[in-house]
Formats: sequence, structure tokens, C-alpha cells
Amino acid sequence: MGNQRFVIPWIDEQHPAFPPVEQALKDPDGLLCAGGNLLPETLVSAYSQGIFPWYSDGQPLLWWSPDPRMILTPRTLHISRSMQKFMKKMCWKVTADQCFAQVIHACSIAPREDQNGTWITAEMQEAYIQLHQHGFAHSVEVHDESGELVGGLYGVALGRVFFGESMFSRASNASKVALIHLMQSGCFDLVDCQMHTPHLQTMGAECRPRSLFLKAVQTLTRQPAMPLIVGNGDAHNV
Repeated sequence: MGNQRFVIPWIDEQHPAFPPVEQALKDPDGLLCAGGNLLPETLVSAYSQGIFPWYSDGQPLLWWSPDPRMILTPRTLHISRSMQKFMKKMCWKVTADQCFAQVIHACSIAPREDQNGTWITAEMQEAYIQLHQHGFAHSVEVHDESGELVGGLYGVALGRVFFGESMFSRASNASKVALIHLMQSGCFDLVDCQMHTPHLQTMGAECRPRSLFLKAVQTLTRQPAMPLIVGNGDAHNV
């Protein structure tokens, strides 16, 4: 995000109110406003409006709602033949919400080819751990034969929508395994991937106009949630 300056609204720290997403900048794509806080109620309000926080150390708290929006659905999910063969042979265990803090920390230190440092700061980790304790943030974990955590993902769940935040792999295909199990859990009709990445596109994610994405979010977040059951792990209430 660099050191550029943008003309965007600054929202109140104590009582944040987000501007309409249509006011978001086109360059950088989706930058909407700054300020506010990372309390659970603020994060839930943001996600329900198609907004998410993204900023680096040394920057103010920035909020985004890009257009178009990359999404993944159970219908569009693509599992390659090689991945299908891999999953039939693997002996990994897949669980949900067993080690949320470890997953978000692993995501924060996972190398990114196009980024220096991390946007998952200590402040962000603390905020999402708190959101997890309130029952809104969830993780999917992949453990190898020895029980070591080798991959996973985390995000925010509201109704039938999972707002994906980040994933990591310490072993080949581990993050893919986590995502596939999330998609096959039957808990979500829509996964928000936020921005386009070639990796997610190969798995069936597609870009859609933000307006259509928001219509789906408004409908699906009002639907009853289901217990999150993945792989051979335990059930946890979403």
C-alpha cells in the first residue's frame, strides 16, 4: 500500500459508522475509509456490509470493499484430478476451531511473494482471536500423521457466508485441503475471497460485481448457521 495519501472519510473510534461502499476508491481498488476500531461488534458490522480491514504497521486502520469481488461457491469449486488422487491417499487429519490462535499466527508469518512483511499484525491477531471467542471467527486446521499443524485457514462466518481472511501451508497442498474441506462442509453457500489471486482462480473462484456480491451477502447472512464439521474432526458451532 506504500506511503501514498488518499482522500477518504475518517470514522469515529468510539462509534464507527461506515460510509456506503459505493464511495470506495477505484484506485487503490476498494479503499473506503480509515479509523474506527477492531472490536467484535465493529468487525461483524463491517463484514455484514461487505467491508474488511487491511493495513500494515505504521498505517491507520484502513477499511476496504473492492469491486469486483472474488468469490467461491460449492458449485464452482474445482478440484483437479491430481488433487483428488492426493486427498484419497493422504493420512492428514482435518479439524475445525481446534487451534485458531496457532492458525492466525502461522498465516501472519507465511511468506507472500508479492508482499513485504505482514498485514496480520499483533493487533489484528488479537482482534480476530477475540472475535473467535465470540463465535464469529473460525479456523480449519490440517495436521499431518504426527499431529503437527501443516496448513489451515481462518475467516469470519455470518449465516451462510464465510469471509475468508488468510491461509497457509507448511506442506504441499495443505491449504488447498483446508479450503476444500471448508467448501464441502455444507455450511456455506458463499465464500468471500476478497481480491483476485491466480491460486484461488484455479480452484474455481470467480470475480463478480460488488453489487451482486452484496445482494448475496444480505440474503445469506440472515440464514441460520450450521455446525461446522470438516474432515474427520469435531463439530463446532458456527
